[in-house]
Amino acid sequence: MMLHVPEVLSPDQVRRMRATLDATQWVDGRETVGDQGAQVKRNRQLSEHSPVGRELAKTVLAALARNPLFFSAALPARFVPPLFNRYEGGEHYGLHVDGAVRAVPGSEQPLRTDLSCTLFLCDPDDYDGGELEVVDTYGSHEVKLPAGDLILYPSSSLHRVHPVTRGARVCAFFWAQSMVRNDQQRAMLFELDQSIQKLRARLGESEETVALTGHYHNLLRLWSEI
Repeated sequence: MMLHVPEVLSPDQVRRMRATLDATQWVDGRETVGDQGAQVKRNRQLSEHSPVGRELAKTVLAALARNPLFFSAALPARFVPPLFNRYEGGEHYGLHVDGAVRAVPGSEQPLRTDLSCTLFLCDPDDYDGGELEVVDTYGSHEVKLPAGDLILYPSSSLHRVHPVTRGARVCAFFWAQSMVRNDQQRAMLFELDQSIQKLRARLGESEETVALTGHYHNLLRLWSEI
């Protein structure tokens, strides 16, 4: 399941984050990938050890913790803290799939990458090219979102970033391990939760919404791994 999560960051948060990033030193993006990824990755990133990056990552994670749509879709258990990348002057990232397991800085427990996330920190009019293309069983989907918006998609998907031919594309990117490993089960829970919320908003709390909420939590109890 792919999902557009709007307005994760406010315009003011985006402006302040971009001002900080624009004044920060970037490194070769191949620093964080294996041999296969290094063959197709051409961009720049903040170092994984950057104190600036760690502080900005806290801002992103705090915003996600306040976002009910993201939580409903991802059911996150743990995160790899967000990293930050920049593409310009023809830089791109060729077709690849994210590694299944990643180390989490400061933790001895590795993380299974169930979900990949890209949080856009610039508007589509700021640059040409740079579309995130995600390939799944339903075809190819190109994504280029407003600043502050996020795209969530299964980490098992093939994907790429097209060359940026004008301006600069700046984003945060990260991975989450979900409480529910299976993407189909996660999608069913998301659709059920969203339907319950709509019924509750339209009809108020009722015997039916209580029953459906019970079914939701019993399925989550059955499928979750925590």
